Amino acid sequence: MTVGTASADGLRLLSQHDLGGRGDGMQVLREGDVLYVAHNGTTGAGTSILDVSDPARPRLVRQWDAPANTHTHKVQIADGLLLVNHEGFPLRPPGPQGPWSAGLAVYSLEDPLDPQQIGFWECGGRGVHRIVWEGGRYAHMSATPPGFNDRIWVVVDMLDPTNPVPVAKWWWPGQWVEGGEQPTWPEGKRYAAHHALLDGDRAYLGYDDANLVVLDVSDMTAPKQVDHLSWGGDATHTCLPLPGRGLVVATDEQQKDGPGAHELFSHVLDVSGEQARYVSRFPSPGEQYLQQELRCGPHNFHENRAGSYRSERVVFATYFNAGVRVYDLADPEHVEEVAHWVSTPPEGQPVPQANDLFVDAAGLVWVTDRGSGGVACLQPEDGLAALMAEAAQ
Repeated sequence: MTVGTASADGLRLLSQHDLGGRGDGMQVLREGDVLYVAHNGTTGAGTSILDVSDPARPRLVRQWDAPANTHTHKVQIADGLLLVNHEGFPLRPPGPQGPWSAGLAVYSLEDPLDPQQIGFWECGGRGVHRIVWEGGRYAHMSATPPGFNDRIWVVVDMLDPTNPVPVAKWWWPGQWVEGGEQPTWPEGKRYAAHHALLDGDRAYLGYDDANLVVLDVSDMTAPKQVDHLSWGGDATHTCLPLPGRGLVVATDEQQKDGPGAHELFSHVLDVSGEQARYVSRFPSPGEQYLQQELRCGPHNFHENRAGSYRSERVVFATYFNAGVRVYDLADPEHVEEVAHWVSTPPEGQPVPQANDLFVDAAGLVWVTDRGSGGVACLQPEDGLAALMAEAAQ
């Protein structure tokens, strides 16, 4: 095994895969007996396909490279299709060192273990960052098309998957530089779309330093802003609605390395009224992680996708060097951590960097490491499993 367990409570390591020695794992999704893993881009790998019919023994069956100077670090699966982003890489200065691919690739999953590309939307600009698609006509995503100074929110029509067509855009005023707009946000801040999760006709969009933007998407081709809530956070990433409770939980992504980086948090928001309001923040994983190297803090929640484990009470999150953290939101004003798992440092890293996770319908937790740790499968122990069963939708 590339990694083991450094600290755990309520979760145990069932298996781990190094992705053929290219362990820079990013987004991970399970569909049936197949696991789809997107790669960060540092190894040059693009997407890995694993047979997980036996979760204790994942088997790599296919892996392909990303185009040059490009990362394809996100995957979405629905309606027999796999969507993969293309974005210039690296993201940070000095940026891509040569031409890159910018857009959205569409693959047929007629054979789930052997996807075949059937379509591509040429976005241009920096390309597509994060995609959200659970089937149906419209996929939506963050992208940086030509003429914009950073990521905006884009809707793409998937009626003909061989020819995806953009049909709507929404951006914060000041982003369309080609149209003569000037930044309308404070100097030193970044206002950029990450991705939105939907509850009916509302899209809850993480917008970096602007925090939460709420869009009316009753007509997906004409999104309209209906609310905005800022709590002074940095780099808001995931805004996960809990529809039955009128809540949204949000992560502010840690993007700075420690030790001693400013601590960021996850948050609980009340969206049951006409205007969203702040409720509380999640507890810190502990001072010891803040004093370690690399990133420490929130990244992504398990997003309650159809066909996965779904709960409006038990929330799973990745916290980079603090691993996987599990929370009980029985009382949204006092969130309680109920389980965690932190790996040993992967080869070549001082600490782990748990990046993304997916909790499948059986309750198994699949988690990637953005550095070299590949993908791990965690099994809830009895107490957590009982809580998950009680809190499942």
